[in-house]
Amino acid sequence: MKPAATHYPVHELIRNRWSPRSFSAQPVEQDKLNQVFEAASWAFSAMNLQPWQYIYAHKADTAAFQKIVDCLLPGNQPWAKNAPVLIIALAQTSNADGQPNGAAMHDLGAANANLILEATALGLYGHLMGGFDREKTRREFNLPDNLTPVVVMALGYLGEAGQLEEPFLSREKAARSRKPVAEFAFQNELPAAQ
Repeated sequence: MKPAATHYPVHELIRNRWSPRSFSAQPVEQDKLNQVFEAASWAFSAMNLQPWQYIYAHKADTAAFQKIVDCLLPGNQPWAKNAPVLIIALAQTSNADGQPNGAAMHDLGAANANLILEATALGLYGHLMGGFDREKTRREFNLPDNLTPVVVMALGYLGEAGQLEEPFLSREKAARSRKPVAEFAFQNELPAAQ
């Protein structure tokens, strides 16, 4: 575990949430997986449309799991293939009447945040990846036009960093950092252009 060194006090769940690449071989119990999806379902969403869907596979579901691994870019495959669960997070980008949902990506992000914080509370860790082939994912999982694959998540119990090869080992051991609040939160107006 690598708790965040925050400048201001934040909840322990937020401090303890991080994105490891090293996962234990211990399977994720289905009831815990259902619990994190339940947490996702309670995220806020525009007009309560809840425009999120998830496709997941346990590592034991060999064919389905491998299909997700094969959609990942080469930089994510070496470590993500060891996660006990892989999840594709999808945004429904148009409503039932065909109108675009401009908040779909935002709302999926809120659901993902709920999911990951609930996972953290359960002793699970998640790593969200934008590095995957979206068109291949769309084809492999027969996604309709109104469902956009946004991220793939690796989810599981924390493993030993030493099981990773470089460059992943160094990244796993590196200190965590974030921009200071003063660099992105501005009272009343944005600062003058530099």
